[in-house]
Amino acid sequence: MNDITWPARPETRDDIPAVRAVNTAAFPTEAEAELVDTLRRDSSAWLPGLSYVAEAPDGSVAAFALLSRCWVDGVPALALAPVATAPEHQGRGAGSAVVRAVLEGARRYGERLVLVLGHPTYYPRFGFVPASRYGIRAPFEVPDESMMALVLDDSAPVPRGTIEYPPAFGV
Repeated sequence: MNDITWPARPETRDDIPAVRAVNTAAFPTEAEAELVDTLRRDSSAWLPGLSYVAEAPDGSVAAFALLSRCWVDGVPALALAPVATAPEHQGRGAGSAVVRAVLEGARRYGERLVLVLGHPTYYPRFGFVPASRYGIRAPFEVPDESMMALVLDDSAPVPRGTIEYPPAFGV
């Protein structure tokens, strides 16, 4: 049983080098770290306050999650990517803590829809379901169970259509 508490909070400017290090360590290439750097420079995609870190017991950055602007049929939505946990903290709850925190941040900002392309056994714990249930599809071929959606606010109809990612995603 994991008894570590992983405080999560919006990143600060001082966290940027540690965020890059976590992304570089968590993935086999630097592509995700470069994606974050590119998104930071895109004012139409980067949403201040929706880039979160989880802290290890020593105060270092253990995990990271980013929500950036995307669209479904012209309606604003959020893309959850990347989510990264430093290898030494993987499987201990840091990733889950930062995902829960960034999703709660999105709720507080009044965001309505989050999309993620990810592991179909990981993201359902946060309430994600296949995006196809809402008539939402990726702009490329992807297994149905891997493209997921989470409705944060169901007070209006969920948009249907193809996801339009910011240019940084390269799709």
